[in-house]
Amino acid sequence: MKFNPDIHRRRSIRLKGYDYSKAGVYFVTVCAWQRGCLFGEIVDGKTRFNEYGRIVENEWLITPNVRDNVELDYYIVMPNHFHGILIINDVGATRWVAQGITSHERAIHRIAPTKTLKSNTIGSIMGQFKSIVTKRINELRDNLGCPLWQRNYYEHIIRSDDELNRTRQYIIDNPLKWELDEENPANIPVGATRWVAQNRAIHRIAPTE
Repeated sequence: MKFNPDIHRRRSIRLKGYDYSKAGVYFVTVCAWQRGCLFGEIVDGKTRFNEYGRIVENEWLITPNVRDNVELDYYIVMPNHFHGILIINDVGATRWVAQGITSHERAIHRIAPTKTLKSNTIGSIMGQFKSIVTKRINELRDNLGCPLWQRNYYEHIIRSDDELNRTRQYIIDNPLKWELDEENPANIPVGATRWVAQNRAIHRIAPTE
């Protein structure tokens, strides 16, 4: 859902009755190819979509219609990237994420591949989302072979109410902080081809191809 001021004013925003230990609540990010501002612009702290940005939003909102184990939470379409929170109710196929790792490792965001995916996993959901958005936008710009997204997507497992609330606030604030955003092309050093932001909200790696 987009930011709702009535909901946001509540002291605690939580997923009622959700067992976070199942690791089924994800914060995901996908970035446009070479960080190009393909989806619109920020005007007065709000995203102003172009036709491509509307496709990104519409396809995200369709996700629960084609996958009945998925629920959507806050999301935002930015000029060159997308953030969203989604809940996978049937997490058996992805339970390996929460097993055999230390608490420190759980705090690190994984850069997840979108190939060789099982159905109804976070990887398959994001892979299908990226694929259909790419197809629809490339049909509009009459260039079916043109890349639209960076190769991978970025995910983080949300494990508590506090973390959920912080992530929602991050999404709400994203347009307001666009001028300082690391994904804003104006803030990327000329000639930079590959970098990893350590100990930040999201790990980002530019394409190597």
